[in-house]
Amino acid sequence: MANVMAVRSETESLWSLGLFSNLPLLGAVTLTIGLQMAVIYWAPFQRVFKTAPLSLNELVFTLALCSLVLVTLEIEKWLVRRRHQTS
Repeated sequence: MANVMAVRSETESLWSLGLFSNLPLLGAVTLTIGLQMAVIYWAPFQRVFKTAPLSLNELVFTLALCSLVLVTLEIEKWLVRRRHQTS
């Protein structure tokens, strides 16, 4: 989900675009994350999808990996902007 938010522009950062500038996309991301959490933590979905809840450490690790994708893409865009400014 971090990837879809970050790739909305090839050069502008997520923060300069604004998190709320594309409400349908933000709604889709929110719904997707909510459904993922339901599959992991809600007992009826756990039975259907054969999942087990993540521990706090596992959840933090997963969020850190997702954040790494976002940070990497934002650094790449910053480098592209910087290269265009100097040329």
